Amino acid sequence: MINVTEQAALKVQELISSEGYDGYGLRVQVVGGGCSGMQYRLGFDEARDGDKVIEKDGLKVFVDLKSALYLAGSSVDYVEGLMGAGFKIENPNVRSQCGCGSSFQV
Repeated sequence: MINVTEQAALKVQELISSEGYDGYGLRVQVVGGGCSGMQYRLGFDEARDGDKVIEKDGLKVFVDLKSALYLAGSSVDYVEGLMGAGFKIENPNVRSQCGCGSSFQV
């Protein structure tokens, strides 16, 4: 399914707490859009019927069944560097992606 790094789990929990979304988890989705056809969407949410639920270091991650097909074997990480900070998804199913890296094809 999906691996969430410890650093990503801690950052999401920090954001959930600071934004007042106690009881929520992280939803990871694949949606249509972008110049390559598909893109990732991350957000705070609650579990929905049919979701796959992954728990990592106290964080619940929700993935709908359609997105799970595209995300199998993926890893969600939080990285900080000179160019900024943010969440990064490594997806072994991606065949190509746009130049800016915000959308992809499988």
